Amino acid sequence: MYDTIVIGGGPAGLTAALYTVRKEMKTILVSPDIGGQMLLTNEIENYPGFDSVAGYELADKMEAQVRKYPVTIEYASVEKFRKGKDGTFTVSLDDGQELHGRTLIVTAGKRNRTLDIDGEARLTGRGVSYCATCDAPFYRNKVTAVVGGGDSAVQAAMELAAIGTKVYLLVRSRIRASEILVNRLNKLPNVEVMIGYSPVRITGDKKVDGVDIRNNSSKEESHIEVDGLFVEAGGIPNNAYLPEEVAVNGKGEILTDKDGLTNVPGLFAAGDVTDREAKQVVIAAGEGAVAALSAHAFLLRNE
Repeated sequence: MYDTIVIGGGPAGLTAALYTVRKEMKTILVSPDIGGQMLLTNEIENYPGFDSVAGYELADKMEAQVRKYPVTIEYASVEKFRKGKDGTFTVSLDDGQELHGRTLIVTAGKRNRTLDIDGEARLTGRGVSYCATCDAPFYRNKVTAVVGGGDSAVQAAMELAAIGTKVYLLVRSRIRASEILVNRLNKLPNVEVMIGYSPVRITGDKKVDGVDIRNNSSKEESHIEVDGLFVEAGGIPNNAYLPEEVAVNGKGEILTDKDGLTNVPGLFAAGDVTDREAKQVVIAAGEGAVAALSAHAFLLRNE
């Protein structure tokens, strides 16, 4: 029996595990990978203590710090969990294991949102990508398009512009990225920002050769020739394993209070899987710490 089971290996989960184990709580962290969305971020410039740090590097540092303590890390995915009549949780993993914990901290983050348009699934891995950090080097001296209006989309466009000949940034309604990133983007001569446009189909036989786009106001369609399309359209909460009694909002994000408590006693949540509006690494880490301290306080009250 664990004092707490942490679901998710991103900044929220790693921080939660660090805090629980330092409170001498028997802790296991379950995740298919370590780093979460940080692994898809080329450069993080707003994490305290670092002028700039690669996402994978920050993830490595967090993991190394956690591993200094007796935390069990299980590389697996959660299929479901349930709360028993005795108040403890049973977590079923995809490898057949069952874990038992007195508290549960969900920090499973989000997965990439797809466009659900013609050609996307067929050409994924053949010009359609969801990770500029991973795949940008393949598009040196090529023309690409990025879909999205947040920080990740703008960062992807800048990364591709540094090595490519032309980048189209397709923004459905408005740019939501931070002002400093937008200012940098606007200085790049080979980036064309197309606000009010959405992709409707991706073309190509064996690989991407273009994308049909629609003006959202006039509904007029046009075609641009590109060698690759990068989807940076936000994320969907990883919540398929949640039992029905866990309260979520219309987006499927777990509802929490300021202390990371859910509507289920003993169940806490932190990071991008929750209904917090701001989705940032530093915020996820802070929420992980808060949820861990709340879980510890819960155990003290229920000894």
